[in-house]
Amino acid sequence: MKAILCTRPGGPDDLILADLPTPVARAGEAVVSVKAVGLNFYDTLIIAGTYQTKPPLPFSRGGELAGVIESVGAGVTDLEPGDRVLGYTAFGAAREFAAVPAANLVKLTVDLDLERAAGLTIAYGTGYYALKDLAALAAGETLAVLGATGGVGLAAVELGREMGARVIACASSDDKLAFARSHGADAVVNYAAEDLKEALKRIGGAHGIDVVYDPVGGGHSEAALRAIAWEGRHLVVGFASGQIPKLPLNLILLKGCNVLGVHWGAWVRQNPQAYRANLAELARWCAAGRLSCHVHAVYPLAEMAQALRTLTERKAMGKVIVKP
Repeated sequence: MKAILCTRPGGPDDLILADLPTPVARAGEAVVSVKAVGLNFYDTLIIAGTYQTKPPLPFSRGGELAGVIESVGAGVTDLEPGDRVLGYTAFGAAREFAAVPAANLVKLTVDLDLERAAGLTIAYGTGYYALKDLAALAAGETLAVLGATGGVGLAAVELGREMGARVIACASSDDKLAFARSHGADAVVNYAAEDLKEALKRIGGAHGIDVVYDPVGGGHSEAALRAIAWEGRHLVVGFASGQIPKLPLNLILLKGCNVLGVHWGAWVRQNPQAYRANLAELARWCAAGRLSCHVHAVYPLAEMAQALRTLTERKAMGKVIVKP
């Protein structure tokens, strides 16, 4: 089978296309014939060796997939060959066949195309866990989403709208913000053109911002925190800016707010049943048209480097998909 391999830390152009034996399902696993792989910004970090997870070399990129079950190992009773599935792999999906723990796969019981299904797991799974299970976002609250047009940010915009919040999309260009409005944002902030803190304070009013969804980091984190409401919740999702901020603890004290770490992959390992229930619900919402899981572009497996550059160059609005 064909697979994209990272053989040493580097950039997208250091990846190679290789031939590997087709995997055999071990106990508790299913082998998936991979039809689509979703890419995320952290894919660019993990191949560079700068992400907190460092898989042993060589490994394939791609932390989420959709496809069809080819075979199952001993002990797997809820999946069978021919089932359409989506799920989480952490890494290892960018290949024609992938052996995946069956607990990480969710059977698709709704009519949802596999390209959008492949992009649903991490971005929407992270957003739903963060907004529902951690922040307990309530209808009528105000949600500010930083980096609102990437795969993770756009998912939070749509989920916030679906959960009844007033959604403020924050991004770096007017074109991106127009895209966010078309996906449900009620208000927008161009933080390349105006001060983020002042803009959020203006839109949030005297009450402030109830929930900040922050996959960006850097200087934007403190700016958003300074606009947060009393007992607000600041969700730390990632650091796409490349800078890990240091937040003044006196702000957290004075605001009476919570800063919550969103380590979705660890939560999946600790709570596999809740993960599968969340993902099944998201798939139903997507199939019903309540979530877009918008696909920015689809690339063949051999063009993985170009697909990743779309992420590093901040060109993606929605999900980038690779098809083996």
